[in-house]
Amino acid sequence: MSTEKNQLIKTRLHIKNKNRERYNLPELLKVTPELSKYLKPNINGEDSVDFHNPTAIKLLNTALLNYYYGIKHWDFPDENLCPPIPGRADYLHYVADLLSNYSDDIPKGKKITCLDIGIGASAIYPIIGVTEYDWNFIGSDVDTKSLASAKNIIAHNDQLKGRVNCILQKDHASFFNGIISKDDRIDITICNPPFHSSREQAFNGNRKKVENLTGKRPTKQVLNFSGLNSELLYEGGEYNFIQSMIYESKKYAENCFWFTSLVSKESNLKGLYKCIDKIGAIQDKTIPMGTGNKSTRIIAWTFLTRKEQENWRKNRW
Repeated sequence: MSTEKNQLIKTRLHIKNKNRERYNLPELLKVTPELSKYLKPNINGEDSVDFHNPTAIKLLNTALLNYYYGIKHWDFPDENLCPPIPGRADYLHYVADLLSNYSDDIPKGKKITCLDIGIGASAIYPIIGVTEYDWNFIGSDVDTKSLASAKNIIAHNDQLKGRVNCILQKDHASFFNGIISKDDRIDITICNPPFHSSREQAFNGNRKKVENLTGKRPTKQVLNFSGLNSELLYEGGEYNFIQSMIYESKKYAENCFWFTSLVSKESNLKGLYKCIDKIGAIQDKTIPMGTGNKSTRIIAWTFLTRKEQENWRKNRW
């Protein structure tokens, strides 16, 4: 591979990520012409998407899903969180590696069930998981409007029909209760937790993001990826959210192969692993991820012994 080609590769993304190379704007504009209204020259004088504009972000991700994943209908209220496709895809690729035990034998097809805690209005993880690995999904959410939006997206894309079971989580303090029944078997759980403890903290974080992207301090409090309170905020922030999830997971130790969650703040890991040790998990892992200048990671834990893991793979996959 030439040096010039290497410079076009976003090397921090997973090797299987469809967006490792720079966006092909001419092709994206063909599938989403409206995006052309939100292009502006970058520091090199090249056309680029206006990344601090929420409408531009949504149109870009709409184009990416259409061009790379064949999703023709992806619409949801502007007030909801608009997920960046490359980073969301990375999460799915890394948990696929986890299921394969880091071999080339990644389990695919309808035998695999993934639970997405907080499917959101965009249904982004089921979209990528179904189109990339042909997995089945359960998508839970505490917000009825978000769940209705996810169901609408699924109903309007043939490849998603019958592959995603959307369930309302009626108890806002629960993660698995009311979603997983006694006889259910879940191969992997995923979650992108709300990581702010207040709206002010969310705006401050977004301000820094916009400054990094544009080199300018924003004059208005606008979240460029939008987001409802339930998507962005949780009392005690990300740490309390994941800690509560870990403690509840013990009750479903035999129902799930791997539990996972994104962890935005590396400083939270030490305390979270203490929680995992306390509840008696057999194995845990930290999986580093990175997109652009942002570093994040996946935390994963299982209660299954090596023998039980072998039996799970043999009997289910």
